[in-house]
Amino acid sequence: MEWILLVVIGLAASSLGSLIGLGGGIIVVPALLYLGSFSAFGHVTPQVAVGTSLFTMIFTGLSSTLAYMKYKTVDYKSGLIFLIGSGPGSILGAWVTEKLPMHSFNILFGLFIIFVSVILLLKDKLKPIPYKKEKGIVRTFTDNTGKTFEYGYNPMIGVLVAFIVGFISGIFGVGGGSLMVPTMILVFFFPPHVATATSMFMILPTSILSSITHITLGNVNWLYALALVPGAWIGARVGVYLNTKLKSKTIVLLLRTVLVIVGIRLIYEGIAG
Repeated sequence: MEWILLVVIGLAASSLGSLIGLGGGIIVVPALLYLGSFSAFGHVTPQVAVGTSLFTMIFTGLSSTLAYMKYKTVDYKSGLIFLIGSGPGSILGAWVTEKLPMHSFNILFGLFIIFVSVILLLKDKLKPIPYKKEKGIVRTFTDNTGKTFEYGYNPMIGVLVAFIVGFISGIFGVGGGSLMVPTMILVFFFPPHVATATSMFMILPTSILSSITHITLGNVNWLYALALVPGAWIGARVGVYLNTKLKSKTIVLLLRTVLVIVGIRLIYEGIAG
């Protein structure tokens, strides 16, 4: 029964994660912490929840990236530039996780998630960071409705922002997508479909780097990981398919809703604990 439940969690988390670019960790981590309160599963520390989640997201990232490649929505150039910052940041964040007790972890994680959801709510009132076209990177994308988007950023700012995002993702085990997708949409004005696909492309190497750190620290529960991986692989494909069928506003609304629900629950658990 426990194995079936973990497979379902992996499937649901990966489907939603690849649909809105979160990678699934934002669901897997709270789920493992919650299941750890039951005797059938045994105690799960925040460090093990994060390490196991990041290992599982390697397969979510690989599966969804392969699927998004078919729809040509991945901005490879931008993804690789952002990785220059997010890679080192994710490794540093994984080490910092070791110092956080359970209740502090839950409260900080919950506040962080709700902060992101509030930023998304106000996104239409925000203006992108200005960039000079002759010095910055300018990209264009035409969606399946024929609408063309222009977006861009200064590479140095992009690397710096990605480092901060990678650091936070390493701490909370969310693969970076929960902050990188809103950042790409809000700060650099990426079209939501491109932000989601590019985020999943970035999650693959970032998760590998963070997982190596957590494996060396003994923070991966291999039995749980093996149960989560099959669902994560299949769920990623389901999420990609749904992403290509939904409108941009629908994707952002889904992202906000999920963030608020998970954030409130984590803060409650942190205070109650």
